[in-house]
Amino acid sequence: MQVSVEKISELSRKMTVSVPETVVQEKMAERLKALARQVKIDGFRPGKVPQHVVNKMYGDKVRGEVAGDLIQSTYYDALRDQDLKPAGQPNIRDLDETEGFQYIAEFEVYPEISLAGIEGLEITKTTATVEESDVDTVIEKLRAQKKTWNEVERASQENDRISIAFSGISEGENFTDGTVKDFPVEIGAKQMIPGFEDNLVGLKKGESKTFSVTFPEGYSNAKLAGKPAEFSVEVIKVEEAALPVVDEDFIKGYGTQGGSMATFRTDIKANMERELVQALHGRLKNAVLDALYEKVQLVVPNALVDEEIQNLMKPYLESAKRNKLKQTDVQLPKEMFQDQAQRRVALGLILGEIIHAQEIKVDDNKVRSTIEDMAKSYEQPEAYVSWYYSDKSRLHSVQQMVLEDQTVEWLVSKAKIANETMSFSDIMDANQR
Repeated sequence: MQVSVEKISELSRKMTVSVPETVVQEKMAERLKALARQVKIDGFRPGKVPQHVVNKMYGDKVRGEVAGDLIQSTYYDALRDQDLKPAGQPNIRDLDETEGFQYIAEFEVYPEISLAGIEGLEITKTTATVEESDVDTVIEKLRAQKKTWNEVERASQENDRISIAFSGISEGENFTDGTVKDFPVEIGAKQMIPGFEDNLVGLKKGESKTFSVTFPEGYSNAKLAGKPAEFSVEVIKVEEAALPVVDEDFIKGYGTQGGSMATFRTDIKANMERELVQALHGRLKNAVLDALYEKVQLVVPNALVDEEIQNLMKPYLESAKRNKLKQTDVQLPKEMFQDQAQRRVALGLILGEIIHAQEIKVDDNKVRSTIEDMAKSYEQPEAYVSWYYSDKSRLHSVQQMVLEDQTVEWLVSKAKIANETMSFSDIMDANQR
């Protein structure tokens, strides 16, 4: 076997592999001889078909099979001999040669990664605490979750719920399939496109209004994205919210035994503090990864980026399938995910190199505590923990997450840290964006 490698670009390689004709003929002879004992041809007894007849009838087919086997058996040997590590699947084509067998494999290789300067990354670490005023805010949100609606005979205001019939036209086409009837809109909840809810303020039952707004550039329906539209609205009713009293029944409804306000506030604060720990951890981790991505510049294989783009698209396509939409109706340009996919691939390669260089091993105790923390929000935490440990693939996903966290911890231990303090609400709002 002869192997030659041509460097096409920084990561692209063209590898030519040649196998002598004697090897091809040997393998063909073995296969044709075995075939002669099996084939049935009219005019010949089974197992008595002359070898030259078998060769003539099946020679081309067998040569094709041998070529496929040779690719399978020589490709990885050639990579090992040339010390090449392909990223993604190769594009292989065989060459029609008169003597011997030759094929070309085109592929990308993994980049060389320099970790110079990763010790001493400049990172901002955020701290925050849960204040009693934050607990008050959460209780008000819990009240809002259980609000009821009462019809009123007045003009609509911010935070009211207004039921409307409406139709929409864009570029002369009705895109609401006629008129949408009895559609509830909570003014200020931002469930409609920007500007729509603002136009519903000040309307009374029975009143109508026509107004124009523009769909956002990134709107899910590509035909309407960035386009102006005219809406005609008729008010069916206006309702105002009535918030429940925070009494014993209300408190018990959220799982606090005994219905005590003090215990209720303690339970809420404990949940908020768990959420805050997770949010601060995520914020620090993102700060580390941002600094690492900026520090270590590398070209990433297109094959891995394309694969990551497909992974990022999956949730959207699965959601479309659940909603009985055809994949062809879902507008998901690859460019939408390009930057995110490139960042994820690059960071995965960089972290992998750090793990290898620093010989970081996954801490089984941290894996256990991570799963136990995840289980705390379930009614039967022990069953949840057992569920993870009963499946190797599920357990592996947590192990990888913990290993990544351990690597981030190592980077933090070597970093230049600047501290900042933020409020609980600012942290949580930023975490949701």
